[in-house]
Amino acid sequence: MRRPLPPGEQFFTPGATGLRAAVERKSAAPLVFLFQLPRWLVPLVLVALLIAGLVVPDWRGGVAVLPVLAFIVCLAYLSWPSLRPVGRLLRVAVATFLVLLAATRFGLI
Repeated sequence: MRRPLPPGEQFFTPGATGLRAAVERKSAAPLVFLFQLPRWLVPLVLVALLIAGLVVPDWRGGVAVLPVLAFIVCLAYLSWPSLRPVGRLLRVAVATFLVLLAATRFGLI
């Protein structure tokens, strides 16, 4: 049984143009797909990949972190207009941590 989409008046950012509008259009279908998955699946996969990235000290750990980084950056970009400054700072801090973690695993730092 599929979950209904969350209530809301707009799926896209009102008045968005250019890159933001294009990214929102392209990401709509994947986000709906992810929303239809069991609630526990996406967080479980992301945590497993993050733990693998933290535990494995070589390039394989870096590869495990990349999907987590991509997911976090994508969601941060999509939610940016509706975030307060503290939320924005938190997302930037998490993305920075993941970039540094991947860089250390790939031997760049």
